[in-house]
Amino acid sequence: MTIEFNHLLVPVDFGESSQQALDAAIELACRFTARLTLVHVYEIPAYVYGGMTYSTADLFGPIEDAAREQLDRTLREVQKRVPGAKAVLRRGPPAPEILAVIEEVHPDLVVMGTHGRTGVSHAFLGSVAEKIVRLSPAAVLTIRAKGG
Repeated sequence: MTIEFNHLLVPVDFGESSQQALDAAIELACRFTARLTLVHVYEIPAYVYGGMTYSTADLFGPIEDAAREQLDRTLREVQKRVPGAKAVLRRGPPAPEILAVIEEVHPDLVVMGTHGRTGVSHAFLGSVAEKIVRLSPAAVLTIRAKGG
């Protein structure tokens, strides 16, 4: 049996485990001469504090601009090794947005980092990686953070 990957998708949040997953995906993309797509999902805070003088709508622009700038910077670095790499920026809850991108771009493999949380931390925060592993129509390779 020969395993071949033609298109890899890497969700990135710019943290350590995400960077380790991105590094692994770059290596795989080079090895298989595969296309590489990065996806970053950002959220707008949904809570409000007393005395606020702005609404969450006021946050859309600055947060999106910062997310796009970080994603573009990361993409430029990736393109040094994988010239055809692309990036997708989404706003919303991470797991459903990543799953939507998977449905749109049809990768052969999703490579993503996991923080390795367990117990109450995992139950309270949930796990984007776990949801992607359970619900993705594509194969998923998780990379656990070193020291995690």
